[in-house]
Formats: sequence, structure tokens, C-alpha cells
Amino acid sequence: MLVLAIDTSTPAVTAGLVALDGDVLESRGDRVTVDPRAHGELITPHALEAVKAAGVTLRDLDAIVCGVGPGPFTGLRAGMATAASLAHALGIPAYPVCSLDAIAADVAPGEAPFLVLTDARRREVYWAAYAADGSRTDGPHVQRPADLETAIKVAAGDGALLYADVLGVQPIEPRFPSPVGLVKAADFDHEPAPLTPLYLRRPDAVEPAARKKVTTP
Repeated sequence: MLVLAIDTSTPAVTAGLVALDGDVLESRGDRVTVDPRAHGELITPHALEAVKAAGVTLRDLDAIVCGVGPGPFTGLRAGMATAASLAHALGIPAYPVCSLDAIAADVAPGEAPFLVLTDARRREVYWAAYAADGSRTDGPHVQRPADLETAIKVAAGDGALLYADVLGVQPIEPRFPSPVGLVKAADFDHEPAPLTPLYLRRPDAVEPAARKKVTTP
């Protein structure tokens, strides 16, 4: 099974081809650029380059996996629109994945619970808590780091690096979702749910208010 994985929920513009054979996953080609302003510009070229690097064509794909956040509105919708368009054009399923779960799927096995935190801007983080086996136990949420009360002492994600001192946590890898992590977190045993974004708050952009009248009656 050949799966194209896409994520634009963080500053990383991520696309990669993953071969799935039972429980065995093999990365066939990744394209990742860390640039929070280049999601719309780079995600489609990255996806096409990843497929080409694997020596296959889009017609060889069996499924698409897409990180649906939580993440900032503009960046997140670029990846989701790309995934939805490709899936529709190719007639293949697109599986939504919580991007925090994808990061958790790549955390090295251990004996302690951990957090995953990503930068939500506005001096906030998106976060979720996970058991030692990687199963989510709380979240996802969006919150100011100073207001997050937890006894967990280790955390993955770029938000953990940004706010380690405030949270009192030890940052661990990875920082961003990987194509393999996205595929690990996907549920291929059931029909895919709709690609619904996890914004967790209203978008930064708002419609302008009506102009004030400056003329006299």
C-alpha cells in the first residue's frame, strides 16, 4: 500500500511517500521545508517531488493521509485542500490524522507519559497528553503555557522547545509531524472520516467592518 502523507499544521511544510505492508512502514521519499509562510507555495511541489523520488506516479497511490491540526488557519487549509483535491482527482481515500498524534507516534518508546505541544502563535500552544504507549489521554487543547497545569515532565513538539522553561518540561524529539508518523497515526481499519480541520479557535483573519459614513445627511 502506497500512501502519500501531507501536513501543514506547523511551520514545517511536509510531504512524503510511505510504503505500508502490514505493520511495516518504509519511507520512500520525504520533502520537508520549515517555513511558516510557504505552506501554500510549497506543499503541492513537495508532494509531487516525494512521489517522483519514490519512482512512482500519482496513479500508483492507494491512499492519502493528511494532518488536520490543530494548527493556524491559513497554513492548515493549504495542506488539507491539497490532500482533498488529490484524493478526489485520483479516486482514492483521504484519511484525517490529528497532527499531535502524528508527533506522538514518533516519540521513542518509554515508561513515562508525555505531552505534545506545537506553537499556536498568540503566545499559546496546541497540546495533548499521551500515555507511555502513545495513546492520547487528554486534548487536543489550545492554551497559554503558563495556564497549563501538568505533572508530566517531558514533551515533544516545537512548542515544548519554545516554552520549556515556562512549562518546566524537558523537550524531546520530534519537533514536527513526519510522513511515517502521520501514517502510523492513521486508522486504515475503518472508512475515513471527513477532512475536518481542528482549528480550536477562531481564525486570525476577520472580515472588515463596514466603513463609517463621512458625509452629512
